[in-house]
Amino acid sequence: MSTDIIEKLDRIEQRLQDQQLPSRGTLNLKEACQYLGISTSCIYKMTSQRRIPFYRPGGKRLYFKREDLDQWMLSNRVEAESDIERRADEYLIKNPIKK
Repeated sequence: MSTDIIEKLDRIEQRLQDQQLPSRGTLNLKEACQYLGISTSCIYKMTSQRRIPFYRPGGKRLYFKREDLDQWMLSNRVEAESDIERRADEYLIKNPIKK
């Protein structure tokens, strides 16, 4: 019973934190971690490998544009099997096999 209450409180706390994310377009490191749902060490690793877009004015603190993070999250789309099959069918229709 007490674990249920703790889990519910954790979910409520997370929702409140999500609502507190600033509506402005620029996020600091902590806000970006919260927005993406990943750890600071993960973001530091991705920025050092230049796998995620970021800004470093003055060479110290990291900042992120929410728009850039959204685009990054939606990059490298993996197609569904049905999409691949449809494209294969379209290709075969346009390029019939010659005997």
